[in-house]
Amino acid sequence: MSGKSVFRRVDWLTIFLFLMLVGIGWVNIYSTTLSDEGSSLLDFSQLYGKQLFFIGVSLIAAFIFLNLEAHFYERFSSLLYIITMVLLLGLFVFGKNIAGATSWYDLGFFNLQPSELAKFTTALALAKYLSDIQTDIKKSRDQLFALLIILIPVLLIIPQPDPGSALVFLALVFVLFREGLPLFYLAVALMAVIIFITTLMFGTIWVIISLALLIAIFLLVKKASFKVPFFPLFIFFVLSLVFSLSVNFVFENVFEQRHRDRFSLWLRLEKDPERLEEIRKTIGYNTYQSEKAIESGGGFGKGFLEGTRTKGDFVPEQHTDYIFSTVGEEWGFVGTATVVILFTALLLRLVYLAERQKSQFSRMYGYGVISILLIHYFINIGMVIGILPTIGIPLPFFSYGGSALIGFTALLFIFLKLDANRLNEWL
Repeated sequence: MSGKSVFRRVDWLTIFLFLMLVGIGWVNIYSTTLSDEGSSLLDFSQLYGKQLFFIGVSLIAAFIFLNLEAHFYERFSSLLYIITMVLLLGLFVFGKNIAGATSWYDLGFFNLQPSELAKFTTALALAKYLSDIQTDIKKSRDQLFALLIILIPVLLIIPQPDPGSALVFLALVFVLFREGLPLFYLAVALMAVIIFITTLMFGTIWVIISLALLIAIFLLVKKASFKVPFFPLFIFFVLSLVFSLSVNFVFENVFEQRHRDRFSLWLRLEKDPERLEEIRKTIGYNTYQSEKAIESGGGFGKGFLEGTRTKGDFVPEQHTDYIFSTVGEEWGFVGTATVVILFTALLLRLVYLAERQKSQFSRMYGYGVISILLIHYFINIGMVIGILPTIGIPLPFFSYGGSALIGFTALLFIFLKLDANRLNEWL
């Protein structure tokens, strides 16, 4: 497909939403990182200048992604995946430690974070495997192999340690459900999460009593014609009991103290007011200051460059993971609502594009893009406003960072290329 044909068929609404998010994100990075002395917009010694450079690189990359042949991505998906897995492995030998995590390669002028590139290569590899004519997602063997594609980067990223980035890859499981993975697995995963949280909050005894009551009520109200096998129900109850009993052991002996403190703050597990206040001032400091910054913005905000908490550096990492708090303080509810609407519109547009694909590979990759962007968007804003624990992942297209911006741009524009090529595939 010629370059002219690509730009005629590409979805410009998605590109508009992308440019809006990148532009608004840069304005807030500028506000957050501008020094009192001030300097040129093109001062690459400043973070906002570096981000402007990264935006330029990303736009060039987007142009390249749109002009490569669409079949290139499917043909070389496995190779791209292997390359990024090798890069993740290499971090254990050549990686640079920043803020306690060995997640970057020091390239001199630029720190490369391979986990950001691994997101789109893993989505490509998963789509390639699932779209193979010999793959049947209802078979256990194929389910296991698909899960392995997702888990390999997770297992390589967790020891860095970077559990937040590792969690993002698990969102690709939703692609499996879209393609026919039995919902039984999702029900088991949700039940495990519920049991884990409720055990921490109320204890094993109350969890087991509640499960027993729910099973009893279900058996009483079900229709007589609906037969429930007793043995699977009994196994479910026993496994739930064992899992609940293991929660406290895992929490106390596997989790680090900082993880326990974050859960204690999030779930209000700590009953000692003094200890709770200590946690809020240490582990929960970022979230506490972020909430205060957003709250102080009110309906219309304090105005551009007028955020007192932003300019006073009250919120650590405000140009990266906590960039949304800058929006809240300087632009108020109007600003935060605008950002939420833009992200929601982008995700809904991508769902529409994914559903209209004629190629299985394109559709599955599209849902991989949606899954990764959605979990970033949901968790980042959730942790900034205090309804989710802090795990440290950026807001797509918005937060400062070259690797993240280039990775998200690749993720999105590869799909736009596949979408632009769908008529050729159909013909």
